[in-house]
Amino acid sequence: MDSNLEKLKRLADKITTYEIIRKNNIKRLKELYKSLEIGKKVDSFEEIFDFKAMNLSGVSLNETNFCKIQKGKYIQIIAIEKEDGKNKNINIRYFGRAEKIDPKLLNEIVEFVLRWRLEKSFKNSDYYKNLIDKI
Repeated sequence: MDSNLEKLKRLADKITTYEIIRKNNIKRLKELYKSLEIGKKVDSFEEIFDFKAMNLSGVSLNETNFCKIQKGKYIQIIAIEKEDGKNKNINIRYFGRAEKIDPKLLNEIVEFVLRWRLEKSFKNSDYYKNLIDKI
């Protein structure tokens, strides 16, 4: 049976790992925010987390067709916000026809959306943790 000290060490290692992942994720997300010129539509980096969700058009994020472009479509980063109780799609960056996109750029676009989703999940966890702490 594990000692309490060993259990505590494993828990501390796990927490440290999550914090390192989160710190590195934010750093890279900021780089992508700048290089993809998201600031043209979203004034500050922190404002990107005001959106309810973020998605892509023209490229699949589905595991079976991951990163496959959809011919005849346009690559766009779409943010979803709640307005008057309804979801509203906002095009925060347009990249042109899917067939013409540079593969490196496509990877950065997909990476941005996935990293945004990861940080958004951390922020949601923080929110619920804070609520639980109030009990």
